[in-house]
Amino acid sequence: MWSLVAIVALILAVLFWPGLSRMYSMWIGAPEYSHGILIPIISLYLIWQRAGELARIPSELSWLGVGVVVFGLLLFMAGDLATIYTVVQYAFLIVLYGVVLSLIGWRAFRVIAIPLLILAFMIPLPAFLYNNLSAKLQLLSSALGVVVIRLFHISVYLEGNVIDLGSYKLQVVEACNGLRYLFPLMTIGFIVAYFYHAALWKRAVIFLSTIPITVLMNSFRIGVIGIMVNYWGQSMAEGFLHDFEGWAVFMACFAVLFAEMWLLMRLTGDRRPLREVFGMEAPVTIPTGSAVLPRAVPLPFVISGVILALVALVTAMLPDRRELVPDRTAFAEFPSKLGDWEGQRDVLDQIYIDALKFTDYALINYHDAAGAHINFYSAYYESQRKGQSVHSPRSCLPGGGWEIQSLTQRNLEGVIFNGRPLRVNRALISYGDQKQVVYYWFQQRGRTITNEYLVKAFIFWDAITRNRTDGSLIRLTIAMPQGGDEIKLDAALTRFAQQLSPILSRYIPN
Repeated sequence: MWSLVAIVALILAVLFWPGLSRMYSMWIGAPEYSHGILIPIISLYLIWQRAGELARIPSELSWLGVGVVVFGLLLFMAGDLATIYTVVQYAFLIVLYGVVLSLIGWRAFRVIAIPLLILAFMIPLPAFLYNNLSAKLQLLSSALGVVVIRLFHISVYLEGNVIDLGSYKLQVVEACNGLRYLFPLMTIGFIVAYFYHAALWKRAVIFLSTIPITVLMNSFRIGVIGIMVNYWGQSMAEGFLHDFEGWAVFMACFAVLFAEMWLLMRLTGDRRPLREVFGMEAPVTIPTGSAVLPRAVPLPFVISGVILALVALVTAMLPDRRELVPDRTAFAEFPSKLGDWEGQRDVLDQIYIDALKFTDYALINYHDAAGAHINFYSAYYESQRKGQSVHSPRSCLPGGGWEIQSLTQRNLEGVIFNGRPLRVNRALISYGDQKQVVYYWFQQRGRTITNEYLVKAFIFWDAITRNRTDGSLIRLTIAMPQGGDEIKLDAALTRFAQQLSPILSRYIPN
């Protein structure tokens, strides 16, 4: 049995190695996921705790495990063809669960289901979910941090993610979004709920409360930094002190979690001591002299192992799929004159270039003889498989302090792309007294898409069927003067799009 288990484990490691190695690199390179390296160890420890209980459960067959393995392998093949690591990583978990189920049967699987479920916390979020969540948490943490600062009667103004103290401006960057607290604290909260000997609803409260605890404590940290910067200068937000504050706040989150557990006990009349309510049990020992019967190798486990070996063999024989990156003209050659529109090139600050991680971009300010001024921006990605992907203005604009007053979709009359009218997102945004009209869409391998989630679905589909994931965001922005007419602004944007659409395929391949 143990020889077969070792062989199946080796096949699993070889089959899923690209996804597993990518996950390990995220643990090492991304602070948000640095706790992931401990999760397999914790899971194994929790399974070892139930070893005595597992030993008492008779062997039983589970054909459901074979079905789970097959489903996981189908997901793996889709992820492998698309070379999308997140899909491969989740497929690994599903296959692992299926293998374990086919080996020990349903009754034993239920005993260790929670320790196995903890493994899901080691997988990094898909990039587009992470980016959207990060942007929202940055805004929320900034707003709550300003509330903390104002409690100390300090004059402060918030512009999106920028906290303006007058003499200093603090930018709540992506590293301060709270996710470095949230992911490990949710994992700890799940483990605490597992050891919490109480009603299920209390366990759920403990786990779910990690989200507001993280947001509030991170906002408190931002507020404290703002107060210290106001009194003692910019150095309070940098270096060792900044990092130490982060560590101290995380430990405070951990303490709040246990205080919450104690408070739940008292409010519900539970007078048990905390060591009894939260106890890490030792494994159940097997009495000396107990009869020990060898387990037969379950047939479903053997079949699961054979299926895994066949898939691994076929995968090894297939040629490596190298992503197709079509030839294109660089944005450096994008024309500064489009019809009657004259343009002047601009550049992004390095901080935004580092965050967006695009392959190429264009930022050009155009104007025409009628006095209309349009900002053209496009970010091109030659590959969107490994986490680098287009950022939606819906997430990015609020970070700069702009409020989206309305967001609709419309077809631009007279603007044809690939034989169809060009459909765009139209946003009316404001920042104090300033207003702008923004048109944006995602141009992806010959498609124009207005929905961010549909973009991800087509990336997955085209990665499998066309071996391509390149694509671009296109954004057109026009300022609205005081008392300006939106109809005239829409007409100017449409006229510009008519000149733009015929040449885009040179820089963003179909």
